Amino acid sequence: MRAFVACFATATALLLTGCNNAATSTSQSQAPIVKPWALETDNQSSISLSGIVRARTESPLAFQIAGRIAKRFVDAGQTVTQGQPLLKLDPRDFQERVQGAQADLAAANAALRIAQADLTRHQELLRHNAVSKQAAEQAELMLREARARREVAQTQLSQAKNALDYAQLNAPANGVLIEVSADEGQVVASGYTVARLAHAGKREVEVYFPESTTPPEKGALLLNEQSLALTLRETAGAVDPQSRTLRARYALVEQDSNHSDLQLGSVVRTRFNAPPSNETSFVVPLGAINERGNGPQVWRIQNGKVNPVPVSIVSIETETAHVNGPLESGEQIVAVGTHLLQNDMSVRVQDE
Repeated sequence: MRAFVACFATATALLLTGCNNAATSTSQSQAPIVKPWALETDNQSSISLSGIVRARTESPLAFQIAGRIAKRFVDAGQTVTQGQPLLKLDPRDFQERVQGAQADLAAANAALRIAQADLTRHQELLRHNAVSKQAAEQAELMLREARARREVAQTQLSQAKNALDYAQLNAPANGVLIEVSADEGQVVASGYTVARLAHAGKREVEVYFPESTTPPEKGALLLNEQSLALTLRETAGAVDPQSRTLRARYALVEQDSNHSDLQLGSVVRTRFNAPPSNETSFVVPLGAINERGNGPQVWRIQNGKVNPVPVSIVSIETETAHVNGPLESGEQIVAVGTHLLQNDMSVRVQDE
């Protein structure tokens, strides 16, 4: 009997051990396969970023009054000169207001003449004691009131004429219309942007830097195997909350260069000297960077498991990015497919 119990216990232990080994084997077979990337220290001395050609001055254009657009004289992309008509509102209502204000002014002038004659008559009668002094003072007050009404009528007429002039939107300067967003028949409110004008003259390059990078004072525009000098003119006062980048405007040192590639809105390549940093930077593939609402991160492979490591982006190239973070040279991170990973998840490293 004792021999039977001992045999049963031994068999049970062997069965449990086999089940545990099978479970472990099954868990490992279900672990996702990831492609590794070995980290190497980035020794770059410059960073390259894309930029957008902008005009030094870009003006949003709008009517100063509300109305219905009756005519559109221009299209987007058209070159215009200062004072050239762009859009025109239906002028009928404004013309009627001018006519009404003119009629009010004529009535005010007539009332003023009557009040003046009435005061003159009362003053003459007062000298002969034919009317009381109070009646003469009343006539003088009526004259002052008539003068005030005429001034109001003159102001209203001036405002009506201004509104009639505002019914036509003219170009405030020479330049190119980047966009025209209104059309005939559309009713627009006062101040509603109907077009955007890029003023003629100086051109600039707009560049967006990672939030951890301070825009350098100098740079270069790479254009047709040429390098045009750039100098920093303006930096945004805050980081963009969505892209987490800092906007900077660079002026072209040589503004007299006429390059066909410097078309407004065109994308160009720029190069800047890498700012000194106390942190070691690494080159990683773009697919290794994962964003889940808490900033960029990469997934480090360690002991068959993955864990997220927060990083800051220094610059972005076509296929790779330069990042800073608590990483070490020689460590492995996940190169692609990071959106499927979870913290402390077991993975299998793909063989090279």
